[in-house]
Amino acid sequence: MRTRFAPSPTGRLHLGHAFSALVAAGTGAEFILRIEDLDATRCRPAYEAGILDDLAWLGLTWPHPPLRQSTRAPAYAAALARLRALRLLYACRCTRRDIALSAPQEGAEGPVYPGTCRGLFLPEDGAALRLDLRAALALAGPLAWQEIGPWHAGLRPIDPEQLAAELGDPVLARKDLGTSYHLAVVVDDAAQGITHVVRGEDLRPVTPLHRLLQALLDLPAPLWLHHRLIRDETGRRLAKRDDARALATLRAEGVTPAEVRAMVGL
Repeated sequence: MRTRFAPSPTGRLHLGHAFSALVAAGTGAEFILRIEDLDATRCRPAYEAGILDDLAWLGLTWPHPPLRQSTRAPAYAAALARLRALRLLYACRCTRRDIALSAPQEGAEGPVYPGTCRGLFLPEDGAALRLDLRAALALAGPLAWQEIGPWHAGLRPIDPEQLAAELGDPVLARKDLGTSYHLAVVVDDAAQGITHVVRGEDLRPVTPLHRLLQALLDLPAPLWLHHRLIRDETGRRLAKRDDARALATLRAEGVTPAEVRAMVGL
């Protein structure tokens, strides 16, 4: 059993991060740390150092050096090459504005891409790469994913029509990064031998996509535990800009790790 905590060093950790890390560590699985530092324009070494300090202050340890996504470009390129060989990728030059103006509906991640560039065979240079979702679902065949834990436990069959309606053709490689969260997290979970994926319930809607990518890339499927989110007094989920709930701020105010656990309901 192996689980992971995978923060992005774009700000200091807050109570929501603490809850996720503590839930993962509390599964009894080996606790692995991954630094998701793909976005070089927003990631900072100081934030990464702060993440390590905050986790150590909470009493968490990890037996291996953290894996950094910024070092993993060859692995992501290999995954894309496999999907390209299956004829499941296409180049897309649509801007956010183009999509907002043409999308028929809102989905799990915003406006659902209507497939404008599908079938145009545009050159890949300077373009995003999208997955032809319906073709991928047809190739993979029937799929399901297994949820565990106290919030959403059960076997979840994937409904192709529902997934296509909610996601459209998702981006698997941004033109500025060479990958996307969806591709990187699937490839890295397999590389690190993750058997239990612990993360917030806000990511539940994209789990069918991750299960699909695992099937297409012949990667093992972990178990998923999507936990409740920590919210502020108004019901909004916490964000890194909320300094009042940053672990560094709480530490400076004399809050103890035990009190943090109590604050998030553990």
